[in-house]
Amino acid sequence: MAMAPRGFYLACLLLGSLGFLCVLFTTYWAQRWRGGLAWDGSLHMFNWHPVLMVSGMVLRDGAASLVYRLPQAWRGPRLPWKALHAALHLVAFVVTVVGLVAVFRYHSHAGVPHLYSLHSWLGLSTVVLFACQWLLGFAIFLLPWASLWLRSLLKPLHVFFGATILALSMASVISGINEKLLFSLKNATVPYQSLPSEAIFANSTGLLVVAFGMLVLYVLLASSWRRPEPEALADTQPLLCERA
Repeated sequence: MAMAPRGFYLACLLLGSLGFLCVLFTTYWAQRWRGGLAWDGSLHMFNWHPVLMVSGMVLRDGAASLVYRLPQAWRGPRLPWKALHAALHLVAFVVTVVGLVAVFRYHSHAGVPHLYSLHSWLGLSTVVLFACQWLLGFAIFLLPWASLWLRSLLKPLHVFFGATILALSMASVISGINEKLLFSLKNATVPYQSLPSEAIFANSTGLLVVAFGMLVLYVLLASSWRRPEPEALADTQPLLCERA
């Protein structure tokens, strides 16, 4: 069994705590200040959008990206870890799509135009890139048709776009929080610029998301926490040709 690098499990514990707080804070924001959650086309249905986007695009995507950093994945068959990596990303995508359905249905019910803001463009672009990344990863790295040189060529791009999608997800969440506050806190009683309690709480939620994403990227980039590669072609062998 591979030994865990110093500090790795501490970082995982911190990531788990930050991730839990991100989801908890987003849900509490929706319940405490935005009227709760519902699936009826009302504004309460919109509240599912930030909750599911934080849960899907940021947390599960971040967790899926760290599967290969687990020391247990360094030895033995890689089939379970590759399957877990792909499955977590697929779950993240499904949760994200449900979050998109929530906001599109609310906009249609309320007569609000679709896809007019920078936040919506950035978020949808991230989801499309996410889908392409998963489909290409499945086709190239999990199915046996692609040649070894093609897998070796595309692996760095797969890793790069994985980190890029996580960064874009964070940017989408942050811009979404800011946009929601600007739209909601615009009356004379509780303007955003007066920094009411909701603004403080939502801004703090955004900072938690940033902290979570930065820590995920740090773990991914830490060379001492990367899986050893004793065999040059180990990571280019297709999943369906491996033995469990």
